[in-house]
Amino acid sequence: MNQEIFLAGWRIAADSPVFIVAEMSANHLQDYDRAVRILHAAKEAGADAVKLQTYTADTITFDGDDACFQITGGTLWDGTTLHKLYEEAYTPWEWHPRLMEEAKKLGLICFSSPFDFTAVDLMEELGMPAYKIASYEINDIPLIRKIARLHKPMIFATGIARLEDIERALSVCRQEGNEDVILLKCVSAYPTPYEDVNLNVIPTLEQTFGCLTGLSDHTMGSAVASGAVALGARMVEKHLTLRRSDGGPDGAFSMEPEEFKRMVDDIRILEKAMGSPVYRLTDVQEFERSGSRSLFVVRDMREGEAFTPENVRSIRPGCGLHTMYYEEILGRSASCAIRKGTPLSWNLIR
Repeated sequence: MNQEIFLAGWRIAADSPVFIVAEMSANHLQDYDRAVRILHAAKEAGADAVKLQTYTADTITFDGDDACFQITGGTLWDGTTLHKLYEEAYTPWEWHPRLMEEAKKLGLICFSSPFDFTAVDLMEELGMPAYKIASYEINDIPLIRKIARLHKPMIFATGIARLEDIERALSVCRQEGNEDVILLKCVSAYPTPYEDVNLNVIPTLEQTFGCLTGLSDHTMGSAVASGAVALGARMVEKHLTLRRSDGGPDGAFSMEPEEFKRMVDDIRILEKAMGSPVYRLTDVQEFERSGSRSLFVVRDMREGEAFTPENVRSIRPGCGLHTMYYEEILGRSASCAIRKGTPLSWNLIR
């Protein structure tokens, strides 16, 4: 898989800035003007892209009341059916071209997650630059194959994926000649408990599959996102809403704009702080070495007088002889009279 991907002109690689995505999901609450406000909030918070979801209740599931369609298990959505949830959560398809145009005006990249063939066809008509494969779709091999054939960047969430699911999906991409893949560490729990995140898997994914990696994060706050960047994540995706108190299917685990901005700022600071894996001193550190300890004469000495612990000490700054020569010079004599406060040097030693 490629270690350098271009997404709508944005270069994503090990040495590039982290690509930060604001996931709108259902936070528009079926209000187009609110969706536009989320776009503007994402831009002001420093996001690089906004992600949509392209489905209808009928394209993602079946309108059934059988037990398998009921949502249970202690989730935010217990007590309803999949179809009813997605009726509430979907993004109207007629909004897509308008939202893409608005995002373009703002300088944001806009892409989406498709959930069936018709969604892919719509996205292609609109010229979306990338495809996000949601966690629960990573085992939809026909869908992955159709998308892979388009030869656009593919971003996989790994939330419910076993290793064999990831390998199978990537194998399909390779078969279709698409090597532009990013794997996002993800936990399909909303919100995700911190102890379930397991960020240490990020470098494992990179090493195992030879892919760029990132994080699709459902925890509260930004600490986990920053940690992912420190471990090599090149993409971070977080849900964005205007206010959690506004409600909606995903509101409870989404970031508010001020929080999103703090996360972006922290990531940009962390990028600067990460630096290089090569151990070296900066120019500032090299300059500050002059303040380190060295050997000084601390009492007036006569020519021929022996150096002792009473007249030679290791002190700051670093103008004198290196301290590693301390024991070597003890007992030797001064080559001339030396005034106290003089940095020791070899020409003063007989």
